[in-house]
Amino acid sequence: MSLLRRKTIVAQPPGQQLARTLGWPHLVALGVGAIVGTGILTLIGVGADRAGPAVIVSFVVAGAICACAALCYAEMATMIPASGSAYTYSYAVLGEVIAWVVGWSLILEYSLVVSTVAVGWSGYAVGFLKGLGIVVPTALANGPGLGGVVNLPAVGIIAVIAGLLMLGTRESARINTALVVLKIVTLALFVGVALPHFDVANLHPFTPYGYGSPTGEGGVKYGVMGAAAIIFFAFYGFDAISTAAEEAKNPERDLAIGIVGSMLACTAIYMIVAATAVGAVSYTRFGDSPEPLALILRELNQGRVATIVAAAAAVALPTVLLAFLYGQSRIFLVMARDGFLPASLARVSKRGTPVRITLMTAVFVAIIAGLAPLDVIASLANAGTLCAFVAVSACVLVSRRRDPGARRPFRTPLAWVVAPLAIAGCLYLFTSLQVVTQVAFVGWNAFGLLVYFLYARSRAQVAH
Repeated sequence: MSLLRRKTIVAQPPGQQLARTLGWPHLVALGVGAIVGTGILTLIGVGADRAGPAVIVSFVVAGAICACAALCYAEMATMIPASGSAYTYSYAVLGEVIAWVVGWSLILEYSLVVSTVAVGWSGYAVGFLKGLGIVVPTALANGPGLGGVVNLPAVGIIAVIAGLLMLGTRESARINTALVVLKIVTLALFVGVALPHFDVANLHPFTPYGYGSPTGEGGVKYGVMGAAAIIFFAFYGFDAISTAAEEAKNPERDLAIGIVGSMLACTAIYMIVAATAVGAVSYTRFGDSPEPLALILRELNQGRVATIVAAAAAVALPTVLLAFLYGQSRIFLVMARDGFLPASLARVSKRGTPVRITLMTAVFVAIIAGLAPLDVIASLANAGTLCAFVAVSACVLVSRRRDPGARRPFRTPLAWVVAPLAIAGCLYLFTSLQVVTQVAFVGWNAFGLLVYFLYARSRAQVAH
């Protein structure tokens, strides 16, 4: 039974507490900044390549599953307003070994998301510089998988964001909000220029690979569900808001507004941009581009606007990096407090920020971003997220049954329908991932369990 021992959530002692500096507008901006990014600016090309014009349906499917999960997150985040996201909720409700698996999966999710976004940002930045006549050598613009040596721009942007986070949470939040506004304006510009070129002929055939997830060459899953399993990456990010619980001024109110509000706003934005993209230009012309929106504009002879979009993307995409690097550092922080990582990493600076853990996280993800290709790390990041979403949805159901009278500032509507739908949808999306991704995910967690039994279990603070 010690494997299922549960953690009691208590306030941190003075000197270890994070500074409460974030209001709900900051949290909504953090969510929108995390969600609207690589998914729509870069992975829409990957999704269209796998589903054709039906990538619009893929966005709907992935968005619906994430919406169910977001409602579950909102209940757990307001009920347990502590840092750590799904890891903390699992530790408090489901038990230690499950929490470890979830935390280990979150390491996979957040680290690979940061790496994926950094690689996506690099594609736009290199394209923008090329438009200005500055050519970045292939060896320094791509990892070994794409014929280069190291993706230096990706490593560089991670270093910049890590430095900003170490400076302070309030300062980071203000810069993030400004960049989110820039990002929304950029997408509005794209829609305004591309929508008049919408041609119904570009939507035929609508489902060239069908609605399922057939396996193609190299084990790649095609079809609407195959694309949805990748596009799913475009919607999550609201879970980064839940990692800010310890730094929210009024967590019981602000977390629910941040999580649900950002999901509603981003779903509307995605539907409009995706429909505009596949309607303006045939998906075959931008499906494999690292900067699909800018390419679409160039295909429409809007080179100047394309340069503006590429520049704005290069400036605004780091909001996703900021949100996820922030979230990853907070999850590592809580795992260090719980004894699963060295306790020295849990120290916070005089400004109330976890400098050591942020630096360690940045080095880790920079190595991945510099060397790994985009589609592989995006797909594997999705597997980690699906695991976390299943765990949080299960936490809602277990908590409702175990302690129905507990105080819940936000209650998931129709919880016994919404939570099972989130679990079933996530499990189905997992089966739609590439086999190599599924195997890698299982291997990652098998290694994680080995670490748990040989190192972490005996050091858990709950055990002492």
